Amino acid sequence: MKRKKIVLIGAGSAVFTQGLVADFIMAKNFGLWEIALVDINEQAHHSITTLTNKMVKEKNADIVITSSSNRRDVLPDADVVITTIAVGGRRAWENDVIIPRKYGIYQPVGDTTMPGGISRALRMIPVMIDISKDIKELCPDAHFINYSNPMTAICQAIQKVTGVNVTGLCHGVIHVEQYLAKFINAKNSEVKSLGVGINHLTFLYDLRINGKNAWPIIDQELHRQKKMEPGSSIGKEEKILYENSYKNNQFSWSFYERYGVFPAVLDRHVTEFFPEHFPNGKYYGKVLGKEVFSLESVIAEGDKIYEEMHEQAQGRLPLDEKFFKRTEGEHEQLVEILRSIYNDERKIFSVNLPNEGAVPNLPAHAVLELPAVATGMGLIPLHINDFPDELALILRKRIHVVDLTVEAALTGKKSLLVEAMVADGAVDSKEMANSLAEELLITNKQYLPQFN
Repeated sequence: MKRKKIVLIGAGSAVFTQGLVADFIMAKNFGLWEIALVDINEQAHHSITTLTNKMVKEKNADIVITSSSNRRDVLPDADVVITTIAVGGRRAWENDVIIPRKYGIYQPVGDTTMPGGISRALRMIPVMIDISKDIKELCPDAHFINYSNPMTAICQAIQKVTGVNVTGLCHGVIHVEQYLAKFINAKNSEVKSLGVGINHLTFLYDLRINGKNAWPIIDQELHRQKKMEPGSSIGKEEKILYENSYKNNQFSWSFYERYGVFPAVLDRHVTEFFPEHFPNGKYYGKVLGKEVFSLESVIAEGDKIYEEMHEQAQGRLPLDEKFFKRTEGEHEQLVEILRSIYNDERKIFSVNLPNEGAVPNLPAHAVLELPAVATGMGLIPLHINDFPDELALILRKRIHVVDLTVEAALTGKKSLLVEAMVADGAVDSKEMANSLAEELLITNKQYLPQFN
């Protein structure tokens, strides 16, 4: 049997790569695979290659690990190409969020929207387009899967410039299904949803538990929690409820109560699409990105994991067995999607694809996060006729911001960057947008040749 080849560009992303390799190791009846690792960071590339070889050896798996610092060396004959790059790494990410704080703009994440996400898009889009051109030339029939953020802007830019079919994958919808299952003390396998949106702002408008409408159960639990006084209950069941309290994601729950749909992926991401609700980052008595959903903590944890990857590669730390014991998530979704495609199983997954009429009340060109069937012909979006118009209006505004961001990244026009920031709504004026744009452009100059 011929081995299929999967090329992972940006393999130095330690958590993702280890998780992906673990999934391929643990997958049953999935054929023979070669996993080719690509990263331009020499230290990260060496460490992740050493570490994944150790993982394969530890589990005695019939997987071949190859690697190269030049993607063009390994792209020919690839069956699957995955991108999980981050131009500028965590240091550039820090700047995306910390610089806007000078202007009273606070973000918990900064990888998708608001000034931080827009800044990231400027760095990411040109590189991702170059990668897609190489795929078009060297392995045009490969399944191209992108995990890099900002997901929507990247996938939309690739489609616009190269026409290469790219699928965006994110664990957000799965994560929220699991969150809601836990909220009502149900098993993950019992809860299913349908959702439409853009990445990190997807509205779950249908939720079912064992095939039955789950919203009444959600409403009952939400009502119960709101009646409970903090600290008044100490039983096991009440402890579970406290740990899964609606107060941990108050904005998402308020959105649900207003619109009857639940937004993915909870407050850490969703708040960034509604900056008008959180002036100066004020979030229920705390400050976004600092006192709650701390960016600094996320960055520090990322640095720690990165160092642990090197330590494991060099043998100073043992292999982390948690990668072989995970539950459903983004990596497992990839294995199951590929299995469904290769076996024509026709299972449904939440993915990011061009709309092209699947959701009639949203722009046809927009890349949407929506349910699609994984078939032998590839991923085919479900046609959604009943998506609420009031939600479509919210998404149209955000899609307009994506359109402006993509054009700014492609053309290198500062005026479009300013317009994107104004349309996003986090800045108070065009003057503020102009000043912030200039500072971000100067800071990121080495990554932005299109603006020079």
